[in-house]
Amino acid sequence: MTKILFLCHGNICRSPMAEYVMKHLALGRADIYIESKAVSSEEIGNSIYPKAAATLKKYGIPFGNHRARRIERQDYNNFDYIIVMEQYNLPRLFNIIGDDVDNKVYRLLDFTETAGDIEDPWYTGNFDKVFEQITKGCKGLIQKIG
Repeated sequence: MTKILFLCHGNICRSPMAEYVMKHLALGRADIYIESKAVSSEEIGNSIYPKAAATLKKYGIPFGNHRARRIERQDYNNFDYIIVMEQYNLPRLFNIIGDDVDNKVYRLLDFTETAGDIEDPWYTGNFDKVFEQITKGCKGLIQKIG
């Protein structure tokens, strides 16, 4: 089984969007396990941001009763892929998990032909663009997994 953990700053916008998009794309595949968490503790316990939820709903992506959680050190050993949304997430991630000795850490867009960061829609308000980037990255990740 391939275990994937998506991370963003607060686990209320991008990483839960990635979690639910990936779950939708991997529907019927029992060989893939997916979660999302935060690199910060600011939003712990909060539900998915309303604009992120509205965007998922707009594109027909079901989502559950999400509550923001923070990554813990042991998560590094429990997941095969640890996927951040942007370079900015990496210093906080490495402060929690230590070094990436097993090369598990990637940015989501590393699985596309245009590697880079997924902007934070909390600041830009462009949830549709972020949804498109996340979908493209998730499709690339599924191709890599096989």
